[in-house]
Amino acid sequence: MKEIMAIVRMNKINATKKALIEAGVSSMTALECLGRGKGLINMNLLKGAEEGHEEAIAQLGQGDRLYPKRAIFIVVPDQLVQKTVDTIIEANQTGKSGDGVIWVKPTEDSISVRTSEHGDAVLDEF
Repeated sequence: MKEIMAIVRMNKINATKKALIEAGVSSMTALECLGRGKGLINMNLLKGAEEGHEEAIAQLGQGDRLYPKRAIFIVVPDQLVQKTVDTIIEANQTGKSGDGVIWVKPTEDSISVRTSEHGDAVLDEF
């Protein structure tokens, strides 16, 4: 089983939930978060600030540096990983900076608090 963690735009969370349900992945957790990716930073400006140029330092201090996002956590059996990742991409891809990022991490076990079941029996089925 794998944990899929995705950071997506706030305005895409409803479309993402709907797409995941249609793909057979109904279990998920979502949290509000703040963040930014490498696409939102002017690297020349950052380099100038690191070199001590006052103009670059002043421009870096302007505006918000972190943007509202939604973090999604999903644990699925191995056979659902690619379908889940593809679904998240399809629901969130605009081709613009800030579309998000997905991480896939191994998960050792999953346990239902209510039933004490372990492993894939706790997860969405394929």
